[in-house]
Amino acid sequence: MTQRSYYRVATGKKNYLAEDFFTNNYIGCGFDIHEDLTASLPEDWRDFNKEFIPIWLAANPGKSRIAAGLACGMLHTLCKGIQRGDIVLSPAGKATYKAGKVVSDYSYNPDRALPHCRAVEWFARSFGRDDMSPGLYNSVNARGTICQINKHAREIALLLGEDPAKATDSLTEEFVEDTEAFGLEKHLEDFLVHNWVKTTLGKKYKIYKDENGDGQQYRTDTGPIDILAISHDEKEILVVELKKGRAADAVVGQIQRYMGYISDELARPEQKVRGLIIALEDSKKVKRALRVAPNIDFYRYKVNFKLFKSSI
Repeated sequence: MTQRSYYRVATGKKNYLAEDFFTNNYIGCGFDIHEDLTASLPEDWRDFNKEFIPIWLAANPGKSRIAAGLACGMLHTLCKGIQRGDIVLSPAGKATYKAGKVVSDYSYNPDRALPHCRAVEWFARSFGRDDMSPGLYNSVNARGTICQINKHAREIALLLGEDPAKATDSLTEEFVEDTEAFGLEKHLEDFLVHNWVKTTLGKKYKIYKDENGDGQQYRTDTGPIDILAISHDEKEILVVELKKGRAADAVVGQIQRYMGYISDELARPEQKVRGLIIALEDSKKVKRALRVAPNIDFYRYKVNFKLFKSSI
């Protein structure tokens, strides 16, 4: 069975192209690349970025190579990464969203405001914030033009009136998560960032900041990093991935992808990149995987819960 993926695709700044998207049945992006990409879409986004990052930087003087990598990575995703049959969610304004199925390969339409396009069959029903879990709502409101939201596949299937079991079957372990657990995971992230300087990590590292924002939910073309930090002497960059409970071994591959992105697009040649997984519990699978990944550490966290009787 062909795997189906799920994406959030923006409808322009402040959703100004929402009506055009839904009336003319397409999604699109621009990213200052003004040429037909039909013959320039390799399977590997890295090859695409090598060719088009210089073009994007020339059109955006003063911007960083990181920003260029993100733009080109998202452009490749829309043009090549998204497959026929994949589901896209796009904002319609006033905290409502429409979903649709991608039904064509890439096409270039220079007369449109966003010329790099894919045809979409939009479903009739719209849904809003109250219909979505906090996790899905935060994902569809993430920064960036395009982001993959596979981890919410079952919930999206339910919203569309489909069998959620089919959505689950099409995904790997990495994306099969309990959406109700988002609140705890997000709380852990916020708590750690807020109290960073008081932790053991704060003695060596500080939260990373650059023109693309701070190191919490730091954007990459393979997904957002929970926390990105850099050592006080700037010799080491730390990628932190948080898990609400017992960590599955898939998290090792996930953090390695983020580390690879940082090594390729952000770190200077003399800087080292390390990874850190923080979870409530480990597992034998995780221990086996980390045994051959000496640049990734594992920390456990402990939750203290107390009750205090109040006087009446």
